[in-house]
Amino acid sequence: MPSYSSILGTGSYLPRRVVSNQALTDELAARGVETSAEWIKTRTGIEQRHIAAADESNVFMATEAAKRALASAGADVANVDLIVLATSTADQIFPSAACGVQAALGARRAMAFDLQAVCSGFVYALTVANAMIRSGQVANALVIGSEVFTRLMDWSDRTTCVLFGDGAGAVYLQATPEPGILGCDLHANGELGCILNADGRVEGGQVVGDPFLRMDGQAVFKQAVSVLGNSATTLCESLNFPLQSLDFIVPHQANVRILQSVAKKLSLRPEQVVVTVDQHGNTSAASVPLALDVAVRSGRIQKGHHVLLQGVGGGFTWGSVLVRM
Repeated sequence: MPSYSSILGTGSYLPRRVVSNQALTDELAARGVETSAEWIKTRTGIEQRHIAAADESNVFMATEAAKRALASAGADVANVDLIVLATSTADQIFPSAACGVQAALGARRAMAFDLQAVCSGFVYALTVANAMIRSGQVANALVIGSEVFTRLMDWSDRTTCVLFGDGAGAVYLQATPEPGILGCDLHANGELGCILNADGRVEGGQVVGDPFLRMDGQAVFKQAVSVLGNSATTLCESLNFPLQSLDFIVPHQANVRILQSVAKKLSLRPEQVVVTVDQHGNTSAASVPLALDVAVRSGRIQKGHHVLLQGVGGGFTWGSVLVRM
């Protein structure tokens, strides 16, 4: 009998500190950076974000999200075969954050590795885990997105520092006789790497290059709307799945205007789009699993619903995963 994979549990973690737009603009004003709470909300849809404290590491947040996904699925950590952690902001160069999560969970039988595709990281990681389950290499997997992007911010650059927040989200994936992951569609265009990047690196014990996140916002917006719409259409057509049969779309939470534009392009109703960017800001690879967990725990997304998960980010990378919950 062929093996498929299904999402049996979701979980998330948000840092304790919540920073409103007004609080952020007050902090920035003290640094000589001018902006306003209304400007941030109007341009991005963001109203607040969570910022990790010193004791809220990437591994800590990922572990908490994973624990909640396991609890949601009623799963035993001893049975986890695979941990894939999507992140661009690991706590150290190596070992991987995923190995830190494995140790923290006590998931001794699990292989573990990080995957770096920036804001597309979660859909990339979910695709990898699904392929490993379908090939029979593993039966149970934790797929996690965890980011501390506020540690990459140049707090003098209002075009980026107001956008990002920290957090983690996770799903528990298990081999099943019927498909839960219906299909995946991933892409990359390295020629567009310059529109969203953090070029710094450690060399000879020193940081070489620009260690801060830099972004061409207009270029990212234009690309994101185009590629997400095309990816959704391509994937659904390849599966003979009508777009009008979608119950929900959970896109990367970068900017509410991107979400609205993609929904319009796909002829989806506003209520079909899960939006959490107002509360979380852009949490990069964590944004899709965070938003999914919020929608599942609120009862909005339920068993049997068809949900399109989408990511787009630096690389330039993008992709979609169609899921039957």
